[in-house]
Amino acid sequence: MSATKHNSNAAGGSPYQVPPEPNRWPSIGLAVGVHALLLAFLVIGINWTNNQPVAVEAEVWDTSVQQAAPPAPQPVVEPEPQPQPETPPPMQRVAEPPPKVEPAPPKQPDIALEREKKRKEELKQRQEEERIERELAEKRAQEKKEKALADKKARDEEKKKEQELAKKSEEAEKKKAQELAKKEEAEKKKKEKAEQDKAEKLAKAKAEKAEAAKLDKLRAEEMKRLTAGAGSPGSSGSAEKSTAPRIDKGYIASIAAKIKGNTTYPGSTDVPGNPEVVFQVEQLPTGEILSVRKTKSSGIPAFDEAVERGINKSSPLPKKKDGTVERSVQVGFKLKEMN
Repeated sequence: MSATKHNSNAAGGSPYQVPPEPNRWPSIGLAVGVHALLLAFLVIGINWTNNQPVAVEAEVWDTSVQQAAPPAPQPVVEPEPQPQPETPPPMQRVAEPPPKVEPAPPKQPDIALEREKKRKEELKQRQEEERIERELAEKRAQEKKEKALADKKARDEEKKKEQELAKKSEEAEKKKAQELAKKEEAEKKKKEKAEQDKAEKLAKAKAEKAEAAKLDKLRAEEMKRLTAGAGSPGSSGSAEKSTAPRIDKGYIASIAAKIKGNTTYPGSTDVPGNPEVVFQVEQLPTGEILSVRKTKSSGIPAFDEAVERGINKSSPLPKKKDGTVERSVQVGFKLKEMN
């Protein structure tokens, strides 16, 4: 009945009942035990790593096999005879040989010797490695020093080249300046000379103009005088008669020589015969030529023109020894006599 009542209460009160809380002490004990074992393991490990190494003393043994000395034979002490009942005499006891002593086996080298040997080998190897490293370091230092010297030499050469280039550039600039100064000086002199030549030409032109004006005046006067003389009856014949005796060969030869020296004929003289050209020259009392008139042609126009140019170029003509001149002079030149 009570069970029925409990079920009915459960069915009527709540659908689910909270189970009781489990016991925690077994878990706590297990955790404490595990921590204790871990702590003990740590303590043992620390004590084991802190133990000082046990000093080992080694003795050097000669590993060669040595024969042990046989033991000295011990004297056999016979016991005192004791009265025995008469019995048949016993058989004489034969002494047994001493036991053979085996030589002691050679003692194996101690482990300390192996360690010492290994330590020496390691030390030797370490020294060899240090020697190699030292040689490499010295080699690197030497290479670094040589590289520094090479770099310094390259810098010095580069600096020297720059200085040489700067010097050459400076010399080139100086030479250029000198050439420019010389050129300017030459241009200045040239300009001065041109101005001087221009001034001289102007002065010469001015003088020639004045001289030409003077000659023109003299020509005009002479032409006026000649015109006036030609108008009077019998004047021409008397003039010719008066002037004919005064013409000498030396005077005419000097005039011809000057005209010949100023005449240039570039043509060929290889022609048949010896052609001649004759000119009538009128001149002033000063020897200046007033006019040139061709009275006879050579038949070679180029030769005639060359002689006419030579006559005009020879003005003023030479005078006589007394300083006078003939107003009218006739001169003739042959082609093959001009060279």
